[in-house]
Amino acid sequence: MPSLRETLARTRNSVFGRIQTVLGQSDITDETWDELEAVMLQSDIGTQTTDRLLTALRARAEHDGIVKASALRGTLKEELVKLLGQPVQPDYTSRRLLEVLMVVGVNGSGKTTSIAKLSQIYQKHGRKVILAAADTFRAAAIDQLQIWGERSGVPVIAGTPNSDPGAVVYDAVQAAFNRKSDLLIVDTAGRLHTKHNLMQELKKLRNVLQRSVHDAPHQTLLVIDATNGQNAINQAKGFAEAVGITGVILTKLDGTPKGGVTFAIVNELGIPIQYIGTGEKLNDLQEFDPQAFVDNLFDEKE
Repeated sequence: MPSLRETLARTRNSVFGRIQTVLGQSDITDETWDELEAVMLQSDIGTQTTDRLLTALRARAEHDGIVKASALRGTLKEELVKLLGQPVQPDYTSRRLLEVLMVVGVNGSGKTTSIAKLSQIYQKHGRKVILAAADTFRAAAIDQLQIWGERSGVPVIAGTPNSDPGAVVYDAVQAAFNRKSDLLIVDTAGRLHTKHNLMQELKKLRNVLQRSVHDAPHQTLLVIDATNGQNAINQAKGFAEAVGITGVILTKLDGTPKGGVTFAIVNELGIPIQYIGTGEKLNDLQEFDPQAFVDNLFDEKE
């Protein structure tokens, strides 16, 4: 599994390296704040989150009597960690007869591979997992999930292309009970044909789950492709409004300098990052640790 430091190399070198240059040895001036704002805005941290961070930094600098720009580095790291909030500790145990986890996100975000990786994690914690291929509008999505299911040793309940995704989910719930599985992970459509409304279809799917299993879905995870930067925020808002999101899986951080979007996601959506993808292999998914994430965005030398 690639290390977190390796995963964040592009963001660290391109963006946070420039932030560290701004926070050099000179005294803090108006130019320091202007340059810091400019770099943050170019890093996909976003306007709203940049304003929040700079306001906090200015207040800390005044309160603590900080006059050297270099002394702001530790303060910035503290504020970044604070913004990300407490780490989410996934509960891999369940007192439910069947726990349902619904995974949503646009096509190409890494949704299906993230589901396979989640299956691996839960299986390592002793859970008996079953998958539902409810993205029936794309034949390739069904095939892809079945391939990943074989690789990870997890059964996949699927229908035919363009069949009713609600019927697939209903069948998957019944199969889960019959096979005594304790976790059902549901793959969903990330794009529909023009005559359909994606968010309405997802709401229908959620309703089927609610009628089939008490309080389901118990988790709804949104997969976000970090390479989309700020564009991912608007996508995420649509999903959050339609089905309610409990956590985010942030993928493809290793292939982009736009890791700053992580802070915008948490600040603007109020949804915690739960996992980050660090590569393409089955084990390349790790729980999100805000402190470790921020530490690895900066060079180790003080």
